[in-house]
Amino acid sequence: MSDDDAGPDRDDSLDQVLGAVGPRLRALRQRRATTLAQLSRATGISVSTLSRLESGQRRPTLELLLPLARAHQVALDELVGAPPTGDPRVHARPVTRHGRTYLPLTRRPGGLQAFKMIIPPTPASEPQPQVHEGYDWMYVLSGRLRLVLGEHDLILAPGEAAEFDTRTPHWFANPGPGTAEVLTLFGPQGERLHVRARPRDR
Repeated sequence: MSDDDAGPDRDDSLDQVLGAVGPRLRALRQRRATTLAQLSRATGISVSTLSRLESGQRRPTLELLLPLARAHQVALDELVGAPPTGDPRVHARPVTRHGRTYLPLTRRPGGLQAFKMIIPPTPASEPQPQVHEGYDWMYVLSGRLRLVLGEHDLILAPGEAAEFDTRTPHWFANPGPGTAEVLTLFGPQGERLHVRARPRDR
């Protein structure tokens, strides 16, 4: 079969994919209980354009879909319903912050994120509890992890896990002697930490 013979079939397939974007956009917005006006402010796309996209009267373009994918915190492939293709392995680069190395284990933007943390020993660290919205889960692969959670001061050994509401003041470090490796799961709120205010000296 020649490329010319396959052309109409490809066009029909593309039209089907693009035609399904509008209902998917509407379902995502309604699931997040977001109005068109709120989504317009978040993306910079006019309410009328958003309405026409959802109704199928406006053909979706990359310039429109990218800010919508960010606003809905989904991958672009998921937004258009594209089949999974390519290498499924995650090749994200490790990031080092305050001596700790974070290896991303997921690549989907937004939503639940998984990391492997490599934490050097800092036995003399002074706890500095922090709070933020969300819920954290931590699992110790090797080494030891000191977790200060509210009034609790715990040492987690390999094979032990902890989960907690992150609105509770919490702090963690590696008491040594060796390096600790920890798996952690958290949502996007987990990236916005706020140091808990200390009482003023009287």
